[in-house]
Amino acid sequence: MSPFNSCIYSGFVTHRRFKPKRHFFSYKTFSLLIDLDELEDLGKKINFFSYNRFNILSFYDADHGPRDGSSLARWVKDRLIDAKINIGSGTIKLLCYPRFFGYVFNPLSIFYCYDDNSNLKAILYEVKNTFNEQHTYVFPASTSSNLILHKCHKKFYVSPFMEMKTFYNFRLLKPGKILNVFIKQSDHEGTLLTACQAGKRIEISSKNLFNEFFAHPLMSFKIIAAIHFEAFRLWVKGVKYVGRKIKIKNNLSIEN
Repeated sequence: MSPFNSCIYSGFVTHRRFKPKRHFFSYKTFSLLIDLDELEDLGKKINFFSYNRFNILSFYDADHGPRDGSSLARWVKDRLIDAKINIGSGTIKLLCYPRFFGYVFNPLSIFYCYDDNSNLKAILYEVKNTFNEQHTYVFPASTSSNLILHKCHKKFYVSPFMEMKTFYNFRLLKPGKILNVFIKQSDHEGTLLTACQAGKRIEISSKNLFNEFFAHPLMSFKIIAAIHFEAFRLWVKGVKYVGRKIKIKNNLSIEN
């Protein structure tokens, strides 16, 4: 049995666009669900993985939250206080991709915030675009169900082929033996796009992490390449280009 609460989720990501042109793609991935309190130990005890230091696989505080290398746990708890959510000394887990040879691009990272009784109290959806910008949506989470449902208006430019005047529906299962994150983007006429990340839980160990690395070589580079390739395919299909009107660096919104 693993000594860590952190784990690996091995699975896939799919995107399906419904209009104005139909479009679909899918690729295999693996993610880490990291207990932020375990980062130091993971960096010391897992081979080929380092914390805030270069390695084959690594995690850097500067890739998330305030993106200045400061404490992620402190930043998350401060944002929760702003949202009037108190988790005390509870656990914060982050679902994300690790760096591959010092590089990573995380289109979506998710902070799961638990209170002292291990009840899920809040979720932060951290969204990035390819312009090095970021927006975080902060939501309270109900502890009464394994299914998590959230809805909000889009507040952040992500794709040059998607209008801003849309809204998101998030549907998640609490992380367990399986991972399931489903997002639907819609306008007032119906569904525009769905995206899903799914996977099976694997204990985090040097062996398992190394196996996932070899099963998904250079994954971070493939993700960013795939984003640009799929954008090119949309352009070829004649999908309207939507320019970026507002430039930001790191925004946050508190949702209900």
